[in-house]
Amino acid sequence: MNLKFRKAVIQDLDVLKKLEQQVVEAERPFNSSIKPENAYYYDLERLLTDEQSYLLVGEIEDQIIATGYVQIRVSKRSLTHDTHGYLGFMYVAPEHRGKGVNKLLIDKLIEWSKQRLVNDFYLDVYDDNKAAMRAYEKLGFSKTLVEMKLNL
Repeated sequence: MNLKFRKAVIQDLDVLKKLEQQVVEAERPFNSSIKPENAYYYDLERLLTDEQSYLLVGEIEDQIIATGYVQIRVSKRSLTHDTHGYLGFMYVAPEHRGKGVNKLLIDKLIEWSKQRLVNDFYLDVYDDNKAAMRAYEKLGFSKTLVEMKLNL
């Protein structure tokens, strides 16, 4: 596997928007409140230009097969750290899953963050998405706060 990572650029925007929809579709079974059409998670233009964000793509033969970002955010006042890295847009093309691509991607996002003195990381994952939960737990993540929902 000749996998290369690089910082995403504005020319990637159309591909990134399509991959964002892959993420939305993959998560739709876990949340019945996701819009049936025009559901968007990310402000991709901002992620591409914001100095506090690092959006990476993984490529094989010039085709994007993986995405992920880290965004440095201000932490809650009650926590011991002032800032943290929030990870999102974690996507690996189905044919490349189980090959360690996500781990390599997250390692690069964490490395970038640590250069900016960020050592605490958060991400959101649906509790019923057992495969994703296992993958993140293998990387050292643990559950901290569970979001509860009521729809009337």
